[in-house]
Amino acid sequence: MRWSGRRQSGNVEDRRGMSGGKIVAGGGIIGVIVLLINMFMGGDNSAIINDIQNQIQQQAPAGETRELTSEEQKMGEFVATVLADTEDVWDKIFRENGMTYEKPKLVLFTDGVQTACGNASSASGPFYCPLDKKVYMDLAFFNELQTRFGAKGGDFAIAYVIAHEVGHHVQTLLGTSTKVREMQQQTSEAGANRLSVAQELQADFYAGLWAHYNEEMNNVLEEGDIEEALSAANAVGDDAIQNRTQGHVVPDSFTHGTSEQRMYWFKKGFTTGDIKQGDTFAELR
Repeated sequence: MRWSGRRQSGNVEDRRGMSGGKIVAGGGIIGVIVLLINMFMGGDNSAIINDIQNQIQQQAPAGETRELTSEEQKMGEFVATVLADTEDVWDKIFRENGMTYEKPKLVLFTDGVQTACGNASSASGPFYCPLDKKVYMDLAFFNELQTRFGAKGGDFAIAYVIAHEVGHHVQTLLGTSTKVREMQQQTSEAGANRLSVAQELQADFYAGLWAHYNEEMNNVLEEGDIEEALSAANAVGDDAIQNRTQGHVVPDSFTHGTSEQRMYWFKKGFTTGDIKQGDTFAELR
């Protein structure tokens, strides 16, 4: 992805040099939860994050800081550029539909972080907190995405994840997240999971939509970029994760969608460039 020398967002909070608030997840059921949902926690997941909060313990004193390495600084610049691109794209889409886009914050952290949705460890993966309208990311996640889950890696895989989490912010602004939560409270566990899958797949569609608009506006894509995003989407499908962690799949427990579904909806957003094509809830009605 061509990104050097372009606008960087001022909405990045870089906490990577801070040790305060470092946390570690406990064992037992939290370990199972992390294995099944550690990729792409998004939408209105405050209940899940609060479950994690109840099973963690503080580990490091506050106030300690360190200098970021040159590589870490470069990654921060890249993240700020991608976030700026999401701001420009969604500002355009919202304006075209008679709305005003409210920009989210993006927090970079190491090991653990305190949020308005509760405390979370790196094991929870990148996630969006609707209560403070912030995206949270520990960039070490992307090493695990490659080494443990078999994704190709690359800068556009990171861009896809950021765009996916920003997609959950869009859902919050449009009221989708609130409607999903209300419907989940009125249905069975399996029904609630299906709603969660639809919400996650729509965030994948929004990530593809962002990639479509961003290419039109900035001509940033390089050979292999879309394949990097699709590889990441494939790696974090519920079926792929469950196969790796427990050797079999339980479809009724899916909360994010299969690898095939995640790749399909990202590609649909990218190829159509039409926000009206992103109704992932249609088959649930």
